[in-house]
Amino acid sequence: MERPDRERAESAARQEAARLTAMDIHGVALTWVDVAGLTRVKAVPTARLPHAARRGVGMSPSFDVYLTDDSAVVSPHIGGPDGDLRLFPDLDRLTVLAAQPGWAWAPVDRYEQSGAPYGACQRQFARRMTEHAAARGLRLRMGFETEWVVTRGDLTETEIRYPCAGPAYGMTRLVELSDYLRDILEALATQDVEVLQIHPEYSPGQFEVSVAPTDPVGAADLAVLVRETIRAVSARHGLTASFAPVVEAGSVGSGAHLHLSLWDEDGNLCRGGDGPYGMTEVCEAFLAGVLRELPALLALGAPTPAGYLRLAPSQWAGAFQCWGLENREAALRFITGAPDDASGANAEVKCFDAAANPYLVVGAVTAAGLAGIEAGLTLPPPVTGDPVATGRETRLPASLPEALEHFSRSALLRTALGDPLFEAVVAVRRGEAALFDGAAPQEIADATRRRF
Repeated sequence: MERPDRERAESAARQEAARLTAMDIHGVALTWVDVAGLTRVKAVPTARLPHAARRGVGMSPSFDVYLTDDSAVVSPHIGGPDGDLRLFPDLDRLTVLAAQPGWAWAPVDRYEQSGAPYGACQRQFARRMTEHAAARGLRLRMGFETEWVVTRGDLTETEIRYPCAGPAYGMTRLVELSDYLRDILEALATQDVEVLQIHPEYSPGQFEVSVAPTDPVGAADLAVLVRETIRAVSARHGLTASFAPVVEAGSVGSGAHLHLSLWDEDGNLCRGGDGPYGMTEVCEAFLAGVLRELPALLALGAPTPAGYLRLAPSQWAGAFQCWGLENREAALRFITGAPDDASGANAEVKCFDAAANPYLVVGAVTAAGLAGIEAGLTLPPPVTGDPVATGRETRLPASLPEALEHFSRSALLRTALGDPLFEAVVAVRRGEAALFDGAAPQEIADATRRRF
């Protein structure tokens, strides 16, 4: 995409800066998510927001080959001390942060110094794939479920101490942390984030929040905003939130399930058709494309070795390459919704976790689905019950190196991502696998929970 009109952006930013200053907002956090899945930031004083909108903020491209421990690798296109990028805030997403007094936030798009789009900008990749769908007359609605574990004390502590003792999904746990959860809801509402539900999850100290669907880029932006809002509210309560795939090895982990529906000018294509459970032909082909590509997509959606500690059979993690109606063991779960709820029909990709870069996830899933439409794919028969019991379903990759093998061979994802971003993913995933090679499961879990 071409760089937006910077004079117009500067004028809009000047108005926003005046508004923020009147609200006693002193700084704006400008974020992007790197290939390893960590949210990185540059911040500017509010008065500098117009300059940032006109000229951008400098940042090295080397962060796209950083690992979760902040060490770095090198890819064929990115790495080393040379080069500089410009970060341009998306003022349409500018948000006053309710849990961080005096601060606002905006995601950024990244460009070369010349003004050309940066080939490894994950947010622009997600936008390109959304535009490809729009060129077919299709509109995607997406939303993430965010799961996290809240603990007492610093993440550097070896002992994990939970602030609640109530049972899985139990009201007791909500009562124990009702002030904390209320403050999360209040902060999100103040930021105009529409929450669909919030509840205790299975593991100790684990909760989930779901937000309303929106366009793919917006869904990825919201995933970042929701996560950092929860982190900030947790800190104000003397708690620590971890969005890592697992906190304790052997326990049920935290996912970041992606819900999606496909629309055209006539409505929701996930219903009203002659395909499985009322899918239209286009919807079925899209989902079949996603299902076909899941082994490779896993290198994006479960990007750390810790993700494969979570991706265990019979734990509702979606460990098998299959789909089913309301089947929480299938990697791809289809939901018909109530008969009178036109927006209720959607699909859920269950095998992803919150260590993933959400922009890579929404863009790659869109690319895989569009390829399914192009190929006229159909879905195999749905799975009922636990796939372990049938013994007929294909297991998704059980390790990061295995997922990376599938990703490395995916011509579809290489074309969609482009060589600079594709090769950065390969380099970072190899680096992560080597970083934790030979480590015990709990060592992997401990190291990862402290980074996410």
